[in-house]
Formats: sequence, C-alpha cells, structure tokens
Amino acid sequence: MLKSTDFADLLDPRFRRIFDEEYAQVPDRVGDFYNVMSASLQTERLSSVGTTGAIPQLSGALTYDDVFQGYDVAITPLEFASGIQIEKKLFDDGLFNVIDQKPRALAGSLFRLRQSHAVRPFTNAFSVDSFFYSHSESVAMCSNSHTTTSNASTASGFDNLVTTALTATSLAAARTQMVQFRGDRAEIIGIMPDTLLVPVDLYETAFEIVGSQGKPTDATNAANVHFGQYKVEEWIYLADTNDWFLMDSRAMKNGRGLIWMDRDKGSFAFVEDFETFNGKWRVYSRWGNAFVDWRFVLGAQVS
Repeated sequence: MLKSTDFADLLDPRFRRIFDEEYAQVPDRVGDFYNVMSASLQTERLSSVGTTGAIPQLSGALTYDDVFQGYDVAITPLEFASGIQIEKKLFDDGLFNVIDQKPRALAGSLFRLRQSHAVRPFTNAFSVDSFFYSHSESVAMCSNSHTTTSNASTASGFDNLVTTALTATSLAAARTQMVQFRGDRAEIIGIMPDTLLVPVDLYETAFEIVGSQGKPTDATNAANVHFGQYKVEEWIYLADTNDWFLMDSRAMKNGRGLIWMDRDKGSFAFVEDFETFNGKWRVYSRWGNAFVDWRFVLGAQVS
C-alpha cells in the first residue's frame, strides 16, 4: 500500500515537479496484426475445412470430390488483474498530482501487457506455444515440418522456416519460397507477401532494402526488385534482434491467420475501505490469441 511515510518528496513543496511515467505511449498494435473478435465462451474453438481438388475434364459421368477436415484450434482467454491501495492521507495531501494519477497508471500497465501478448506468435514462432491455445497440428507456427490431413505430399510448399539473415538476396529467396506455399491438397493457393516485420535492430536494414530504387549493395545502381513492394513494420516488442518475418497481410487478418479473442477488454473499479478510509483501485481483463493457419507468414530464425 502507498503511504505518506514512504513518499515524503510528494509532500514537500520544494519539489517543483516530479517526473512519473512521462513517456509517449506506443501505438496499440493488436488491430494491425489480428482479426479481433469478442469471445463469449470459456474456450472458443475454431476449425477449418480443406479445399476442393482440381476439377477434371468431364468424360460422361460427373466426378464427386472429397473435402477433408482440417486442424482445430482452441483458444482459452486468460485472466489478468492488478490493484493498488492508497492511504487517504497521502491521496489528500500529496502534491504534484502524482498520487492521484496512480490509479490511471493501471490502464497503462494493462496496455503494455496487451502489447507484449500480441507479439507472442512471433516471439514464439519457432516452438509450439500453448499459453493461450492448443492447435491440433502440434507444430510451431514457422516450421519445416508442417503436415496436412488430406494425405497429400508435403515435400514441397509446406516449409515456412528459413535461417538466413535479412538481406536483399534472402528476402528475394523468402518471397520465392512463400508464393509457392501449398494448400491442404498440395495445390497452389496464391499467397502474396506484402509486409516485412522486423525488430528495432533491423529497421535500417529493412528500410534500405525496401526503400532504395537501386540495389543497395550494387555500385551500378541496378533496379531493386524490392523497391516499394513491402510495408516495413517495426515492432519494439520483438525481443530477438535478428529474426524477421515476411507476411501476407490479407491472409494474416482474414480469420485464418492470427485471431485475438477479447472476453473482457478491461474493466476498472474503485472502493473505499470502511474502517481505514484507504482507497482501492483494480483492473481486470481477459483475452487470448492464436494462429489458425500458418500460410500467412514465413519466419527467419537467425542464429
């Protein structure tokens, strides 16, 4: 609990100003990467159905195709809550409007937690993450071991993992690999990468690759095939300084890529203790997220 005896500076008029959490709030990125939905159940279950096969030439009798059940995803929104207690004397006598802003700071803490959870699919892209969800494929989002329920060959078009550092050459190779992703029947599905996601440390590299009209490393200034082709997304919550991701933003947010489930986006409450007069504030929220289908992304796990 915050008490007046612990914050003498806040009661001393000689301090003209006390800096407390004075920094710009980073933008909310949840809507940039997720299809955001409202959850109504303790566990929300999503399922997929495979594509139809190639249509054969009609040779008298009509051919009937089969469609295969895809993988299932179960998202369980988890609870997050915190509170703060403030002594009435400190709240009444504290100067500089610092203490009376502390309950509002709970909202900032909740916001930052939300951002750190939004980046989870990428920070855990190369391992099986079960914090919010279970996925019946049981394979990491970015993997060279993806499977299918249709018994089609996965020898080609089912690998969305590379290990190369970000360069113009590796980006070109990643694009080639990504546009050849296959569907559950090993059919070409038309993935078109348009977004390059990088940590802060790779922003300059990404900007040079995408923003230069000529090849950045070519003295002849030959045309740069990447110029203007990708939107560079820098995310400060990406912890690894070398990993990067190439994405199809349409596939990412079409309901089969990344899903964010809000059960309670954030509720705040206040009560004054009858015996001590101390104020109590609390915040509560409940959310979850998951990837449904991996084909929106190619991830580079760089050592």
